[in-house]
Amino acid sequence: MLIAAGALAAQAQQIIDFDSGGLKYKAMTRNGITVMFSVLPTQIRDYAILQMAVSNGAPISWTVRPEDCTFEKSDGGAVQALPARTVVKTLIDKASRGDVIKLVAAYEASLYNNAQIHSTNGYEARRQNAFAEFGSNKLKAAAAASAIALVTTKLAPGESTDGAVFYPNRGKPLGTGRLIVNAAGETFVFPVN
Repeated sequence: MLIAAGALAAQAQQIIDFDSGGLKYKAMTRNGITVMFSVLPTQIRDYAILQMAVSNGAPISWTVRPEDCTFEKSDGGAVQALPARTVVKTLIDKASRGDVIKLVAAYEASLYNNAQIHSTNGYEARRQNAFAEFGSNKLKAAAAASAIALVTTKLAPGESTDGAVFYPNRGKPLGTGRLIVNAAGETFVFPVN
């Protein structure tokens, strides 16, 4: 019986690589929680960006936070993702209309071209709610930027969320290293090439 349990644990920690919409994704499921991500080829302002989705197949609720995601560079340095409010404030204060359009286009292309993401609580719901509240184009652009960022979310069993995770990296790609996500009492470790 111990061999079967060990094989099941190894299988639950297996990383699944797949391509969708021209992006390379990695996914892993542990104890019912699935974390999936792709590095977006777009850098905005000082940020490198990952598109992430988290699904809760566990029997209890869990909270997902962008700041629970750390990128360890191959040279030994580490970069922690920023809270959504920090990113949104920077984008609203400093981003040009072109930056926001570029970010929305890149994020929507990754989200809508990936048949594996079926979010119940993510970007599309936040975008529709934000657009319903604002009338002017300027406010709609700011609302779109705030809808893209992964926000702290409590996921009930069966719920999922998605969003962009922002790493301050002087506008450069993250490069090679490891993505470490602490979620649902688990540590998910993904190699990033």
